[in-house]
Amino acid sequence: MDDVEIEDVDGEYSPPHRAPLKNQDISTVVYIVGEFLAQYGWHLLVLTVGVYLLIQHLKKRRSRHSNHYTQPPTPQDADVVARRQEAMEAARRKMQEELDAKSAVFKEKQKQQEEERRKQKIEMWESMQQGKSCKGTTQLPQNPEEAGPSSTGLKPKTDKKPLRSADYNPLTGQGGGSCSWRPGRRGPSSGG
Repeated sequence: MDDVEIEDVDGEYSPPHRAPLKNQDISTVVYIVGEFLAQYGWHLLVLTVGVYLLIQHLKKRRSRHSNHYTQPPTPQDADVVARRQEAMEAARRKMQEELDAKSAVFKEKQKQQEEERRKQKIEMWESMQQGKSCKGTTQLPQNPEEAGPSSTGLKPKTDKKPLRSADYNPLTGQGGGSCSWRPGRRGPSSGG
């Protein structure tokens, strides 16, 4: 029976009347909060999530910072650090031994090369004393007929007419060339 419609004398529709709330202060607050959330709800949600994430980040940072400086190292941590340092020292020793071995091999090779150079110098000196050439082992034949074309690797020239004269030198500009080199103009360049 509460849902009875009442028409005014003028014939207009009016909503059903409800019983007024007993506490008007709460209804006003609920209305204001509802209007605020309707207008600024998304902004408020984003701001709340951002503040929450910032607080979590600062807590993690503070706990890491405080744990690093305030907690004394445990014996287990000290053992781990000692083992790690021993392993690093062993690796360093191994690398140093390898380097020393390579260095010894290199020094031995250098000594052998130096000995070879010394022997070559002695052989060159002895060959020079005997009147041979400086190279010692490589001697050219004394007569050009003995040499032959195969020993020198040069081909005999044919009787073709040379393109230029024998005294032609392109660097000097002499010897029949019409072009010659001239130094450039001295002074500022004419660029723009």
